[in-house]
Amino acid sequence: MASTILPALNPLLRRPIVEQATGDSRSTLYRKIQKGLFTRPVRIGGERVAWPSNEVQAINQARIAGKSDEEIKALVIELEVARAGA
Repeated sequence: MASTILPALNPLLRRPIVEQATGDSRSTLYRKIQKGLFTRPVRIGGERVAWPSNEVQAINQARIAGKSDEEIKALVIELEVARAGA
C-alpha cells in the first residue's frame, strides 16, 4: 500500500475563538488589524471570515515574548506574505 503524506493541518478559527485565544474584544481585534498588529481575516464564504490558527498562535507567541508593536507589525506582514504564497 502506498503511503499518503498529508499536509499539516492549519485550522481556520472563527472570530469568537480568536477573541477567546487573544483575550481581545471584537472591536479591539479589528482595531489591531487597522493598525497592522493582527492579520486580516480570510473570507470563507458569504460574509463569513476566519483566521489561520498558525497566524493567531504566532502573534500570541510574539506578544508573550514581549515583542514590540513594530516587531509584531513586521511579523504580520511576514505572515500575510506567506499566506499569499501558499
